[in-house]
Amino acid sequence: MAHTEKINENWKFHLGDAPGADYMGYDDSAWRTVTLPHDWAVEHPFSRAHSSGTGYLPGGTAIYRKHFILPDNIKDKRVRINFDGVYKHSRVWINSNYLGSRASGYSPFSFDISDFVRPGENVLAVRVEHNETADSRWYTGSGIYRDVVLSISSRFSFAENGIFIEAKNISENAAEIVIEYTADGCDAAEFALIDKFGSAVARVKSEGEKGKAFLSVKKPELWSPDEPYLYSVCCQTLKNGEITDTETIPFGIRSLRFDANEGFFLNGVNTKIKGVCFHHDAGCLGAAVSESVWERRLKKLKAAGCNAVRTAHNPPFAGLLSLCDRLGLMVMDEAFDEWEGAKNKWWQGHNVYPPKRYGYAEDFPLWHKEDLKSMVLRDRNHPSVIMWSIGNEIDYPNDPYVTPYFDEVLGNNDNGKPAEERRYNDKKPDASRLPVVSRELVSIVRKLDAGRPVLSAMSFPELSTLTGFAQTLDIWGYNYRENLYEQHHKSFPEAVIFGSENSHSPEAWFSAADNSYICGQFLWTGIDFLGECAGWPVRISQAGMLDLCGYEKPLYYQRKALWTNEPFAKLAVSKTQKRGVRGDNYVYSGIIGETLFISCYTNEENAELFINGKSAGKKSVDKKLCRVTWEIEYVPGEISVKTENAFDILYSAEEAKKIILTPEKEVLSDGDIVHIEVSLEDKNGHIASAEDKEVYYQLLGDAEILGIENGKPDDLTPYSEKFRTTYNGRALVYLRAGSLKGKIKLFAYAKCGIAGETELIIK
Repeated sequence: MAHTEKINENWKFHLGDAPGADYMGYDDSAWRTVTLPHDWAVEHPFSRAHSSGTGYLPGGTAIYRKHFILPDNIKDKRVRINFDGVYKHSRVWINSNYLGSRASGYSPFSFDISDFVRPGENVLAVRVEHNETADSRWYTGSGIYRDVVLSISSRFSFAENGIFIEAKNISENAAEIVIEYTADGCDAAEFALIDKFGSAVARVKSEGEKGKAFLSVKKPELWSPDEPYLYSVCCQTLKNGEITDTETIPFGIRSLRFDANEGFFLNGVNTKIKGVCFHHDAGCLGAAVSESVWERRLKKLKAAGCNAVRTAHNPPFAGLLSLCDRLGLMVMDEAFDEWEGAKNKWWQGHNVYPPKRYGYAEDFPLWHKEDLKSMVLRDRNHPSVIMWSIGNEIDYPNDPYVTPYFDEVLGNNDNGKPAEERRYNDKKPDASRLPVVSRELVSIVRKLDAGRPVLSAMSFPELSTLTGFAQTLDIWGYNYRENLYEQHHKSFPEAVIFGSENSHSPEAWFSAADNSYICGQFLWTGIDFLGECAGWPVRISQAGMLDLCGYEKPLYYQRKALWTNEPFAKLAVSKTQKRGVRGDNYVYSGIIGETLFISCYTNEENAELFINGKSAGKKSVDKKLCRVTWEIEYVPGEISVKTENAFDILYSAEEAKKIILTPEKEVLSDGDIVHIEVSLEDKNGHIASAEDKEVYYQLLGDAEILGIENGKPDDLTPYSEKFRTTYNGRALVYLRAGSLKGKIKLFAYAKCGIAGETELIIK
């Protein structure tokens, strides 16, 4: 039967070129040993010499080599090597034989290495080139930053991505499962639908090495965000009546319908999409983000009422989609941020001219078909994926596409744009090219999956509806164009419209919530991310509901109040009202008599504030903002808030007396990555949020500290250091367990004399 394993451990790594390293016999014994996923950029200091857009971290050229052992019968097998993502311009060799290249840093790709492998030792070599860091508008990472998988199967087996499963004609009583397959060299295939208890609820056999098989299911369990029920499909190839290969694919049964007047329906139920966008990094981990890190983040987003995510703006980590299947999050799966025309890439700070114009556009003409196909083929069996996006803001005005329809125009993020860049210039690419390319991309997707809609997230729909670009799409995604919803619904009554990218403002949400014809929205963003920086020394974008540690901001609780019904209350503090929710934090401190603005975020109708137990007044909550604010004079002690069904409290913490380390779990397995939350606490056990310390970490046992994050926007401490300042009294440590069973101890201490420790066990 097929054998599939991640081969992430014990790679040899060399930063810089190494002529001859493609040769199998090359001596790499002095090279550093790394574990994948690996992002070399975060191992180096922040520097203004690198691009602000990509977080002031370096690129370069590097070589990876992997030695691995194969069994004696390997010549009778089909062997593939699968890369989920390498940033970027990778070239691959096996046993000195060149296999090929991949330009994209995000697309999954693979090679059949059956003809080149041998029993015993084999050597895989990968050369990565990321020499210009101003090649993106956000942090990309550098290296083999996703999993590498080795698969060994019979030569009579299913083709790679050769199984496509769809559920059709779904009702409460029955559903039809259609399986399209290609099985190389086989004469038949068998399929069984397995429920979550391991019982087969339907079986079918199909003759031929390719074709379609049909399964009928009575009273199907449906997949949804509330009940993400997963079946599995056991797929077997046969040759002369004998089973030669087996694949098992998780699968969910659910129906989708997008209506121009009534919005989105999941399983026949009208559903508003409450989505968030995010990029693929996790601060100190760079782009090498494991499934466990994503799980913590996604669970928090779902707890705020989120039911969908957008993979902005590239094919995601495969494990992210598996998590969304299991957790119940719908996915807008996105392919590209640019097509033939290169967008502005900010390298001296956001909107600081002149830009650079490197990026995927230089690879798009040659690679777009293969990159789009690889995303759809890999992801189309995931029930979480509900729509395909072929591009983000491709129609951004004058960046680079122009049109004589508009002599002068600004985009949604063009503050300070020079006058000559705002005006029509016929020497730039013409926007009439967009529908031509779009039709090709839509056609590629529909040939592989006709059941899900294809869209693009448009920044300039007032133009794209004139050029015909919008009309090539099944759904029209609008980025920050809520003002056009009503007008365009009347002008284009057959168009399905939704917010593909929206601000956190409650007004943007109610533009969707109050209009039945708008399917929903995707917030920019769910999580803070590296890059897209305003300028040195700020290294991150602060657009998220969660900070770079994954801690909840006040913005998170406002959204939770808008999107959920379970009663709650959350206090926050600001010294000014000017920035509203973005100016709030959880630090209750100040000078006695100083003016503070205390906010409560809640989905209830009224809230009452108490200062050291004395009422400061009961107020009605603004239902549009889900927020109520009191102006008070600071006094030490505590502030608390009560609603009809909820309560919250903040303390003016005293001097930090200890460091508390709280791991998410204490018993680990080989290779587990665990989050350890760090907090400074005073003698009463309250977080010393007004006092930050530089905390040093020491680890004993078979484990390693992968990184330390605090979420502080302008903290330029190199991620390679084993110390970091807390931010508002907190930080986060990522720790990876080794393979030796036994105890691990993590110690933390500050120069002022406070300390803390935690103990974990590898079993």
